[in-house]
Amino acid sequence: MTLALTDIHSGYVAGVDEAGRGPLAGPVVAAAVILDPDNPVSGLKDSKQLTQSRREALYLEITQGSLAWATGSASVEEIDRLNILQATLLAMQRAVFMLNPPAQRVLVDGNQCPHLGCPVEAIIRGDSTVAAISAASIIAKVTRDREMVELDRRYPGYGLARHKGYPSREHLQALQNLGVTASHRRSYAPVRKLLETHEAGGK
Repeated sequence: MTLALTDIHSGYVAGVDEAGRGPLAGPVVAAAVILDPDNPVSGLKDSKQLTQSRREALYLEITQGSLAWATGSASVEEIDRLNILQATLLAMQRAVFMLNPPAQRVLVDGNQCPHLGCPVEAIIRGDSTVAAISAASIIAKVTRDREMVELDRRYPGYGLARHKGYPSREHLQALQNLGVTASHRRSYAPVRKLLETHEAGGK
């Protein structure tokens, strides 16, 4: 499928996507990318459809060849306080506001839009159909994966570098054996239930 470059004549158009809504640990990370129509990046697609090595290669191409790119994140504490949707929208806002030059129009993957100071449109499956959103999905995924590798060094034994915080069998067993860390989202059911059990004196 050939991805749309978006209407490049309407000004600086940014694609926005996130990574990390589903994991039990770590921040949610958003990225915003304004591609250069004179320097297209080939092979863009939804980051989940790419191998890690291909994502890393595209990350370099996007960051070196785009007109602007930025990332924003929301912390575990913000996720627990606001809920994951609002934290995701906050991360998207932060990414867009960091763009230089600023975006004049924003296209967001999904069906929810952050509040921005420019026109914004949500596009379902945009990470598979709009080049700038695909680029943002790759930047967000690579950035978050690198952060999870760092968290793995800080909290060894949980396998965060491998499963990136998602509720794999390995991760759930590690939570049972090692307990909840500061990197875990206490509002998420598996973590919350474990904390409640421990508070009740159970195992």
